[in-house]
Amino acid sequence: MKQKGKFNWYAIPFVAFSFLSVWLILSELWAFNNWSNLKAEEIIFELSQPLTGTGDDIIAKYIYKCLVPGLVIAAMVTAYLILFRRSDAVRKVSRIGMFLSIVIAIEAFAYGWVQLDLGEYLANAGKDSSYIEDNYVDPRSVSITFPRKKRNLIYLYLESTEATFADTKSGGAFEENCIPELTALAKENEDFSGSALTLNGGRAMNGATWTVGAMFAQTSGLPLKTGLDTNGMSSQSSFFPGITTLGDILGDNGYRQTLMIGSNASFGGRRLYFTEHGGYDIRDYVYAQQYGLIPSDYKVWWGYEDEKLFAFARQRLTELSNDPDTPFNLTLLTADTHFPDGYLCEKCDPEEFGGNQYAEVFHCSSRQVSEFVAWCQEQPWYDNTTIVISGDHLTMDADFCDNVADDYERRVYTCYINAAAKNAAPEKTRDYTTFDDFPTTLSALGCTIEGERLGLGTNLFSGKETLTERDGARQMNLELSRRSEFMEARSGVSRKALATRAAIEKMNPKLSIKELDDGTLYCRVTGLEDLSSYSDVVDYVYLHIRNANQLSIFLPKLMREPDGSYAVSFSPDYLEGNKDITCMVRIVTTDGTIDMTDAIPYSLSR
Repeated sequence: MKQKGKFNWYAIPFVAFSFLSVWLILSELWAFNNWSNLKAEEIIFELSQPLTGTGDDIIAKYIYKCLVPGLVIAAMVTAYLILFRRSDAVRKVSRIGMFLSIVIAIEAFAYGWVQLDLGEYLANAGKDSSYIEDNYVDPRSVSITFPRKKRNLIYLYLESTEATFADTKSGGAFEENCIPELTALAKENEDFSGSALTLNGGRAMNGATWTVGAMFAQTSGLPLKTGLDTNGMSSQSSFFPGITTLGDILGDNGYRQTLMIGSNASFGGRRLYFTEHGGYDIRDYVYAQQYGLIPSDYKVWWGYEDEKLFAFARQRLTELSNDPDTPFNLTLLTADTHFPDGYLCEKCDPEEFGGNQYAEVFHCSSRQVSEFVAWCQEQPWYDNTTIVISGDHLTMDADFCDNVADDYERRVYTCYINAAAKNAAPEKTRDYTTFDDFPTTLSALGCTIEGERLGLGTNLFSGKETLTERDGARQMNLELSRRSEFMEARSGVSRKALATRAAIEKMNPKLSIKELDDGTLYCRVTGLEDLSSYSDVVDYVYLHIRNANQLSIFLPKLMREPDGSYAVSFSPDYLEGNKDITCMVRIVTTDGTIDMTDAIPYSLSR
């Protein structure tokens, strides 16, 4: 009788580490090839966010380039082990393969550790710093006086736009100016370059190096940090309720405020932040679909292109100006210049920069911004309007700045147009951060600020010393990288709430959908039996049902059944004629909403 071979104990770890090593290597290559200057804080924040609003092409590319190859390698290893399971050599191959794949996985992990400087990040995150608390000026503690006739504000966040992209003669780092129109605007107006003939701009500090962090920094004078696992600010019930921002101040002074962006505002918590702080009217990609500004199935890049954004902005400004007695704040965020390589719209010339797509996209954006500003200057309301233009953060494109000298200090593009304030130190080249935009914007509107400081920012028109001028950028960044109890206390997120959320997120719910004989849809969720243990914080469970264009159509509550499952039955009439839907299980707690499943597709049979 033939003796059965011994079980190959090396097979399972061989397969697992084969997948892990390939996935880690390809993920790192993909990340570092797409993002430059990638920071650990950005990854941790963004991974904690729901995927709502994320570009579908980015997710698809990651799956195709990183996840699929890892699975293919794992499948090939598995097939080899099965086909040659009776071979005497297979155990030896398994041992060697397991050892090599572990070594490769460790090397890949070590490479990521060094590239992201995780050691320093973890060391600083574990240290406490009182720097923010010691230097923070609470807007509620000082007097802010508006002029008798309040000025309108147009605030343009330009995605990934730096002063770096100008030519060297203008203070940039490129041979050919990618942003000539923006360069001219900054030189003709105010960027706090003093007597220098070169561009100046703000430093994007720790906690302000990605879009929502940048928007938060420029309107609050603070870095977006909690020292805790954020677990998705867009799923929280509040976004830093303990602070006062530009939106709060303008809202309290009667401003009508609008945020317009060509992507889904929910991504990164932007909708929550601007709704809570200032009650902005959010007009994003979803709004444009819902109100027929674009076809319901229209999508390019992150939603719709900047050409449409500026067209919609002109329409909105015309509407807002119809009430001359009510000041307005129109805030825009562009998207075409997002990495990698940006989006070439119909206005772009793909051959202008020798086929360098990203350079042309920036030039195209520069032209469009200049044209928009020129249009504003022709309007009857312009004399009483201040325009602020700022890059949100440095570009994360992996290779666009490869030829920029290591000692060149990259800064975001900054320009104040038609400001109702005079520069008290017009000859001085200022060293400032995007935190300084907070009080400087109010000053540009003609406001008088007691002490000339708000948040961590200094009014640049005042000539008063900024924190970077006093402490140096390196020391300030070091302090900002450390844990701040001051920020944690104002974030609206408690450690207990996070612990509860973490426990709930470990549950593994399963959703089943069935069409009954009478056409009724029956939806049942299992795997939430332990949810009763958190009845003090759980308000209810519901389904978030969207149509094929990901627009919300129905939010039915799920009721707890005797067996611990959650279920709901409803007529398909509630689906407004949509046959193809997606369903997501969500739990509403006292501290925000938790997405418990991915969007699960379902097609009605009748």
